[in-house]
Amino acid sequence: MAIETTLDEASIKQSLEQFLLVLSISLSVATLSRIFSWLRQIPYTLLLVIVGLFLAFVDVRLVNLSPELILEIFLPPLLFEAAWNIRWRDLKDDLFPVSLFAIVGVIISVVGIAFPLTWLTGVPLTTALLVGACLSATDPVSVVALFRELGAGKRLTMLMEGESLFNDGVAVVAFMLLVGIPLGTSEFALDTTIARFLIFVGVGIGIGSLVGFGISYLTQRFDLPLVEQSLTLVSAYGTYLITEELGGSGVIGVVTVGVILGNFGSRIGMNPRTRLLVSEFWEFLAFFVNSIVFLLIGDQIRYSRLVENFGLIAVTIGAVLLTRAIAIYGLSALSNWLVKSQIGWRDQTILWWGGLRGSVSIALAISVPIILPGRDEIIDMVFGVVLFTLLVQGLTTQWFLERLGLVGDQPIRQQYSEAIARRIALNRVLNYLLEAGKESEIDPEFYRYELNLVQGQLKSIEEEIEKLQNQYPELRSLNMQQLREKLLDIEADTYAELIRAGRLNNQLSPVLQEILAESTEDER
Repeated sequence: MAIETTLDEASIKQSLEQFLLVLSISLSVATLSRIFSWLRQIPYTLLLVIVGLFLAFVDVRLVNLSPELILEIFLPPLLFEAAWNIRWRDLKDDLFPVSLFAIVGVIISVVGIAFPLTWLTGVPLTTALLVGACLSATDPVSVVALFRELGAGKRLTMLMEGESLFNDGVAVVAFMLLVGIPLGTSEFALDTTIARFLIFVGVGIGIGSLVGFGISYLTQRFDLPLVEQSLTLVSAYGTYLITEELGGSGVIGVVTVGVILGNFGSRIGMNPRTRLLVSEFWEFLAFFVNSIVFLLIGDQIRYSRLVENFGLIAVTIGAVLLTRAIAIYGLSALSNWLVKSQIGWRDQTILWWGGLRGSVSIALAISVPIILPGRDEIIDMVFGVVLFTLLVQGLTTQWFLERLGLVGDQPIRQQYSEAIARRIALNRVLNYLLEAGKESEIDPEFYRYELNLVQGQLKSIEEEIEKLQNQYPELRSLNMQQLREKLLDIEADTYAELIRAGRLNNQLSPVLQEILAESTEDER
């Protein structure tokens, strides 16, 4: 008994040391990538993959990835953070093309990858379908970060993020429906498959909605930032576990609860300061988890197996690129025709090339049952494709953006917005100083010094704003856009305050519900 206890303690110590090593390396690399300007050219997630590949090359294995580690521990916070920050007012405008990409696009990917793989390599169709399901989920974390840094269009970012949010859930459902076929535990029948798909999705949306709206109304009862922050964390993991236990899609459940809390619950149940604290908490958590996941993806590569299966991987990469092109260009044309989405060919090209694969694909591949013949080949093909998309497509997306003229003026707009914000803050400080100057307790000399300092800073920022307006006249339209959003936020905050005070019923009219849904805080 004493020996077993000693072995358990040694195992726990080793696991803890491995975790601390992974944490130290990943956060160090991610931090250094933001400090040194020459490293900023590479998205930090891709840099972590490269470091992981180096560790794998020198045969330093940090931790063995398991599907549970990614799906149950890493995936819920990543999904929740993305859903929390997505703006419903922007998403609903492109809900039709996003739904097409996320649902029909996954079907095209699964079938389009599976059949060429079977015809060209002789891989059994049931196995090839699993490869297609694993690789149908996109993971555009690196690309979206690049979009924001280079100032790519907000709509392009929304299309990419929206598709990824929902196709993760659809891909996991597709995998669950297909994994039993090669094992002989289930058979493919169209009506049964559609029914099971609807159950998976329906349970996920149902549980996510219950948890999301429940916590939204619960947080109206108190104003405790740490408690409300904790509730969002509990909702992410709790929704995933409960939904999976009830036979639904945990991924879809987490996305649903994140969208509801981010666009509705945070408005009616949290004051602006709490919303900002919660947003910053999730931003750090996503950065933290992404840093670990992408480092481990690179670290898990087995070079010898990739070389052995180079032919399979090459065919799979070709099939992935071809089916992605069919899905994006074909479904975009359909959406443009049906609902006049007006998704241009340049945006479509970036959506095609920026469809990277990542953590969900890896988790699904690893979760293939051990007894399934060809499991190792599935894992090798998926790892090979993920590595290609992250390193080749991920590192060349900036070149595509520049060549297609999709690099925007976001840095200038950000600089202008910060200058406007600083002017507002300095004016408030000046007003406070003018009021405080009426009090006799303040030393006159100190008061004049502070007053001159603030007035000098205000004059300097006014000159900066005027200079930017003269150089970039289009920035004036940003003032009107920000004013409109501010007015909408003030109106929504007023309704939320009345709800918290009990002067307005929770059962809002459709008009007020629409205002609360549309109004999402600008600080996110």
